[in-house]
Amino acid sequence: MVGRLVECVPNISEGRRREVIDAVVDAVRQTQGVRVLNVQSDESHNRTVITFVGEGEAVAQAALALVGKAVELIDLRQHQGEHPRLGAVDVIPFVPLGETTLEECVGLARRLGEQIWAALRVPVYLYAAAATAAHRVRLPDIRKGEFEGLAAKMLQDAWTPDIGDPRPHPSAGAVVVGARFPLIAYNINLRTTDVEIARAVARAVRGSSGGLANVQALGVMAASGLAQVTINILDASQTPMARIFDLVRVEAERYGVEVAESEVVGLVPLDAIVDVARAHLRMHGFDRGQILEVRLPE
Repeated sequence: MVGRLVECVPNISEGRRREVIDAVVDAVRQTQGVRVLNVQSDESHNRTVITFVGEGEAVAQAALALVGKAVELIDLRQHQGEHPRLGAVDVIPFVPLGETTLEECVGLARRLGEQIWAALRVPVYLYAAAATAAHRVRLPDIRKGEFEGLAAKMLQDAWTPDIGDPRPHPSAGAVVVGARFPLIAYNINLRTTDVEIARAVARAVRGSSGGLANVQALGVMAASGLAQVTINILDASQTPMARIFDLVRVEAERYGVEVAESEVVGLVPLDAIVDVARAHLRMHGFDRGQILEVRLPE
């Protein structure tokens, strides 16, 4: 049974220095009552996604420890990477699992924001279900301008932090904290080194440019040297992975480019993979109850 659990998926702005990544993850592991499920780093993005679970208060305590260690070890003034970022810890989403409600995760996010400012003097923006205004719901809107443009952005009335003074932490910038339902981070590499093609495909795919609902996408250069469409799927039950993959493939073919491979960053809900099986194998009536491991007793 899942019970009353919270998943936390912080993204830190470090994907190359293993000793730093390990130290940040250790800060989570040393927190009683949480379990680290996944750590995935990307050198070209210079970013690591850490996934851990536990009861709400333990997860929030672990998140605060993570921020403290990241602020100590990561200096954005020395940071470069393909992925946009606002802070040493770029984003901390709380995700309800089992009987936990989204509203409870909103409360965790807001309390954590206050603790981060009080302990570390890093200003905080609240996003997604925890957002305080409509223009702060979407993470790309908050992150626009990135760390380098943050000081000027904070002086605008529309972009003063939700928590803390309107000036960035000198080395750690700001952190975005929120609550949301499960999200899938999904990258598709194209068989080309032309990043402009990936950017054109991303524009065709993402919802904000008239593409698919529940999809955020950017074109970047992957560590492999291939152009990449990096994607966040906000609701895979409404916009399945298979539909996104097919649209990326079709749009890339307009430029004479094939899809080389794709990857999931972090963890993915089983139902999203079941949807892929239904779509690409044309498995009529297939559901998760037909998966052996699902039917095995705990």
